[in-house]
Amino acid sequence: MFLGEFQHTLDAKQRLAIPNELRKCWREAEHGESMVAAPGQNGALWLWPEKTFDKLAGDLGTSLREEAPMADFQRRLFSQSAVLTIDGSGRIRIPERMLAKYGLSGEIVVIGAGQHMELFSTHGWALELERISQA
Repeated sequence: MFLGEFQHTLDAKQRLAIPNELRKCWREAEHGESMVAAPGQNGALWLWPEKTFDKLAGDLGTSLREEAPMADFQRRLFSQSAVLTIDGSGRIRIPERMLAKYGLSGEIVVIGAGQHMELFSTHGWALELERISQA
């Protein structure tokens, strides 16, 4: 399970070093060798272990004729996702299009959210904390 809140910096090559505390939770046999970056339902960029994402995506079910809301959801999810390779130093390179879409540059916040991680701008995380504190 991924837990905690971490301030990190994207380097000049748009790479993010996954926080050590979160890397220690990574089990290659369980999680795979890569991550999937996908749009989160809260407007943040979510990072899923590749095997977890594959299982959850498979659980969505498929048919030749999907109901419109599910088909729309799947098109959005899969077209806006990307597989990210974890390098030997525990870094991932986030595609430029995702950085722009989610307003990520320089200092960012990485949070553990159970089965996945979420990336926020520093300001975006402050707003999200305020929102969830009022719930």
